[in-house]
Amino acid sequence: MAEEGLLIEAVMADSLAAELEIEAGDRLLMINGCVVRDIIDYNFYTSDDELLFLIKKGDGDLWEIEFDRPDEGIGISFAPPVPASCGNKCIFCFVHQMPRGLRKPLYVKDEDFRLSFLYGNYVTLSNISPEELERIKEQRLSPLYISVHATDNALRERLLGRQKLVPVLETIRQLADCGIVMHTQIVLCPGINDGAALAKTVHDLASFYPLVASLAIVPLGLTRHRKGLEALAPVTETYAARFVDEWLPQQFVLEERLKGDFLFLADEFFLKGRRPFPNIASYGDFPQLENGVGMIPLFLAGSAATLASAEPLSLPPVTVVTGLSPYPFILDFVEKLAAKTSASITLVPISNSFFGDEVTVTGLVTGIDIVEGLKGVAPGSLLLIPDVMLKEGEGLFLDEMNLAGIAAALLCEAHVFEASPEGFYRKLVDLGECSSSLS
Repeated sequence: MAEEGLLIEAVMADSLAAELEIEAGDRLLMINGCVVRDIIDYNFYTSDDELLFLIKKGDGDLWEIEFDRPDEGIGISFAPPVPASCGNKCIFCFVHQMPRGLRKPLYVKDEDFRLSFLYGNYVTLSNISPEELERIKEQRLSPLYISVHATDNALRERLLGRQKLVPVLETIRQLADCGIVMHTQIVLCPGINDGAALAKTVHDLASFYPLVASLAIVPLGLTRHRKGLEALAPVTETYAARFVDEWLPQQFVLEERLKGDFLFLADEFFLKGRRPFPNIASYGDFPQLENGVGMIPLFLAGSAATLASAEPLSLPPVTVVTGLSPYPFILDFVEKLAAKTSASITLVPISNSFFGDEVTVTGLVTGIDIVEGLKGVAPGSLLLIPDVMLKEGEGLFLDEMNLAGIAAALLCEAHVFEASPEGFYRKLVDLGECSSSLS
């Protein structure tokens, strides 16, 4: 059984919490008489000026602590909430296409509105209870990120692998009526939720604009580990080209009609279909950037700014790796940066043998694929790896290799850089300065 209250993970030195003798390991049970379930409750209830904490100490003693909320913060932090598990069996679910033998957390499917609010995780809201829906409204948990996939209920049930779902438009309508802002997505499965079904979904969601603030259409991802799963058609070059030709004009029509940016097509459609990207202004404030929408246009804009300010550098030869799909765009930047800085930079595209040829994005490149991809290439003394290939805070690739393993296998120095033109150049500058100080 889960322990009551919210576990206090850390207390800042010289904070009000430390002064009040609140300690790591204590549990916060109530604030002003309200039960505290998670960090969202904590943030909501500590908005009052006068606060009364009920704390359970490590020895079981209960303390009541009354104080005025300070402007600089109380000084306590908590672990993130344990996510609610997903009961869907989506026909395109990437987790179901993972090979066996990886870390257990990689197989966890979360479906938690709290993580949607806190971190921008997409949820279907298929398992949300009436009580949780009321909580979203009461605590104004906005924005939320919702995986819609289709607004036709029967089709959505097929896509999610569940029956007797509350129609998603009913839930969206309730949230919109309370002023909750929503960002939405459709994972496009050729021959299933495209065509007339897609047109209906886009039309239905656009009717809630601006509370449904954005809609991203992203292609399904297929790996070579789909044993026992429904056969799905991939997004091919021909399909992607036709899709962009049909839907990019629709994006602009909606922008004109709604007087705002609403519909966005994932970069992968343009990359696979070999179609030019729209003007960067059409991405607005990039509300779907973390969903793979606008990354390449933003990269191109950042490339120009970085090249304009780049200066000559003195450092050993550098090898940098990337996924296959963005390779042409990054190659152009790297070649120009090498000329501007007089640095020797080799860009190597890495094929994804781990997940299969259909997976071409940089973020899903594994450590073993880097080692295999660089066997015939001398990386020199410096290997640079974009941070999107590694799990934040853990330094592990999806196959559990780490930088030390890469460096040992390739007999080189391995470094991570922020995956942007500025981040790459800044890392080169730092390495150049280190090289100069050692010489």
